[in-house]
Amino acid sequence: MKKWGKRMLSVQLTKRLAHYEMAIQFDVGAEILVLAGPSGSGKTTVLNCVAGLVHPDSGLIALKDRSFYKSGEKPVPARERQIGYLFQDYALFPHMTVEKNIWYGVKKKHYKEEQDTIKQLLHVLGIEHLLQKYPHQVSGGEKQRVGLARALATRPSVLLLDEPLSALDKETRQQCQEELLRLHEIWQIPFIIVTHDLEEAEKLGDRILYIDQGHIADEKRIKHLVTAY
Repeated sequence: MKKWGKRMLSVQLTKRLAHYEMAIQFDVGAEILVLAGPSGSGKTTVLNCVAGLVHPDSGLIALKDRSFYKSGEKPVPARERQIGYLFQDYALFPHMTVEKNIWYGVKKKHYKEEQDTIKQLLHVLGIEHLLQKYPHQVSGGEKQRVGLARALATRPSVLLLDEPLSALDKETRQQCQEELLRLHEIWQIPFIIVTHDLEEAEKLGDRILYIDQGHIADEKRIKHLVTAY
């Protein structure tokens, strides 16, 4: 059973964008929240504000009792928020091997204690055999798995995923959807996923927020069974 009360993330933000004023408010427990809606509706901006890559004009972004952003106060830098972010293009470093990409965000003083965590990630994602390859030598689905491993290697409190499966073929996409569900069952942290694919949103989301012109147009709760692995 999912303990949705754990690791509560609260998001309240306003931000003036080119064509409209964004005003978004939601809370996330240890669940998968999907942000769906048309291109340009503000979905990625929400992720960037949570991650600290962009700052709202006003509002509050807090995980449990820790504020990342609060109106009138200095924002917590992105590197100090302990948030994993999987970008749409995975943002892997082309000059680094898969192994070095995965370890990139782990502080050297934590290398020894994180070895077991990363070994588990490699096994769960099935990418042990890719460690000495470079990003251009692996497939799109493998890049997605490497990006996930890198995002989770730092033991994030929240995982953000921006259209992570959009570039994959149908079969690979379905496989990666199952892996996302399985990883969430293991890690039990808030996942916030941006997608414009409503079928994907229904498969992955415990809740779906439909975003339009910077506002929540509708909210839907999904009840689905996740296969035990």
